[in-house]
Amino acid sequence: MTGATTGSGPMRIGIIGYGAIGQALHRCLRAHASITVAGILVRPGGAARIGEIGIPVCEDISSLLALDVSLVAECAGHEALRTHGLACLAAERDLVAISAGALADDALRDALGAAARSAGRQLIVPAGAIGALDLLQAGRLAGLDSVRYVGRKPPAGWRGSPAEECIDLDAVNAATPFFEGSARDAARLYPRNANVAATVALASLGLDAVRVELVADPDAPGNVHEVVAEGAAGRLQLRTESKPSLENPRTSMITAYSVAHAILDRRHAIVFG
Repeated sequence: MTGATTGSGPMRIGIIGYGAIGQALHRCLRAHASITVAGILVRPGGAARIGEIGIPVCEDISSLLALDVSLVAECAGHEALRTHGLACLAAERDLVAISAGALADDALRDALGAAARSAGRQLIVPAGAIGALDLLQAGRLAGLDSVRYVGRKPPAGWRGSPAEECIDLDAVNAATPFFEGSARDAARLYPRNANVAATVALASLGLDAVRVELVADPDAPGNVHEVVAEGAAGRLQLRTESKPSLENPRTSMITAYSVAHAILDRRHAIVFG
């Protein structure tokens, strides 16, 4: 089997996870005639909580794959990618994975890559909230000297993370850095917050070479991502200001649409970037 491209019939998609990203992705994709969302995978017991949404809600990966999906979108976090990624690729389904931070685990990344190659499929990591991955990858080919990523969120965006052990989020009244280190450590310590850091690193100099700073900033106009990369081809300076998801302030609203874009590109005859 080959990767999904242009075709006459709708491409059937399975979605892992039905939180803020999964729900937004479902809403977006069902507006496109070239895509059919065939089913959703949730944790055991989750189907009863979700209720009727017009498509099957599965509680095991085999049931989702049995719905004749050609591509699976992982929208449920690091553990979901670790648990279900290999099964999707081994079953010859392409996999779009938003939890790039899980790929900071070298063994998992190597295993998923080997499974994709063996099955003739692809593991696709969308740009998420950052964009400009094409320039970072082009810069890597030309030769990169340094890459730095800074993630800024309002204090509420860091709740439920180890930031609460580093600073008093309730008392933050000015931009306050609480982490500085490698992209690998950022992805390991902040799995729900630092997928962008891992994506930037994997697209450029690697998890140990890219430096990351995380900041709680009450004046941040949303989830702010800053990248500075320097190399033989020049200097890239990028800043994005993403509105947080209404359902989950730790997640940028644009993330679900980045996943949708990656999926829809599989159907387009002309692709940009």
